Amino acid sequence: MWTLTPFVTVSYGVKKAFLFLSVLEFAVGILANAFIFSVNFRDVVRKQPLSNCDVVLLSLSLSRLVLHGLLFLDAIQLIYFQQMKDSLNVSYKAIIMLWMITNQAVLWLATCLSLLYCFKIVRFSHAVLLRLVSCVSRKSSWMLLSTVLFTSFCTAFCFWEVFTRPRFTVPPKLLMNNNTERNWRMEKVHFIHSFLLCSLGSLPPFLCFLASSGVLIVSLWQHLRTMRAHTRNSCDASLEAHIIALRSLVSFLCLYMVSLCAALLSVPFLMLWHNKLGVMVCVGIMAACPSGHAAILISGNAKLRRAVNAILRWAQSSLKVRADRQADARTSELC
Repeated sequence: MWTLTPFVTVSYGVKKAFLFLSVLEFAVGILANAFIFSVNFRDVVRKQPLSNCDVVLLSLSLSRLVLHGLLFLDAIQLIYFQQMKDSLNVSYKAIIMLWMITNQAVLWLATCLSLLYCFKIVRFSHAVLLRLVSCVSRKSSWMLLSTVLFTSFCTAFCFWEVFTRPRFTVPPKLLMNNNTERNWRMEKVHFIHSFLLCSLGSLPPFLCFLASSGVLIVSLWQHLRTMRAHTRNSCDASLEAHIIALRSLVSFLCLYMVSLCAALLSVPFLMLWHNKLGVMVCVGIMAACPSGHAAILISGNAKLRRAVNAILRWAQSSLKVRADRQADARTSELC
């Protein structure tokens, strides 16, 4: 069996560096997702109609705000409270389970976004698919409601599985020798089993996400083949829409897989190898991935890009006005 050197504790410098990195990732993630949320929520306050994609982006940014908050709490708990040689305390278990559920909600919302991209960009010809596209376009709110219901079910199941479900039973003869250590081992086995079982809730939305992304890739290939056959201009609106949608979806897929691998790897680091440094690296990777995808969403959305440009123009004008005032003040002093 593969064993690692157990870093039960880390130096003060490593804790300080990890805290700085956690604060930085938390600030970037909160700013990026709060920007997406505020731009779309401003239209809600002004009673302007939101597109289906904007509604999903609003919900996705809100769930990622919660996700970044949980990851920051995870980092604080890991630095100051959780000891590798002790069993997991209740608060740390709750943070891990809440992160898993929120991450599943983010995956469901990203799947809704991929389905909307797919039905909006891809040109279907079959009657059944056309009817499905029309139904999804008119009832996007039902997709969000289904996401909330599924997430609520996963929340109840995961908390029952971790906190209230009976533990594995041990024969009484085995309990007489080294009872504390044996109970700790059984607790670790139970937590790993619960973590992997609750992670299975990510499988249905992940398969739907792969299917819709695959349909977009096939549609892009067919569109490129049609363009070559008719020797069209490379500046095509449909081609640009395909590329923007696929860039957003492929980047989410890559970042989600990296985050998921880091989350799965953090469990043996935490429960089996007692390697605090390894857990810190995994938590840092998990916090960086949502921030990166938020930046890609902003760069690929026209409304969000316009809002960014407006903020930059406002900042440039403010700096120019401030510089002019300082120049006028120096001129008056010289006179």
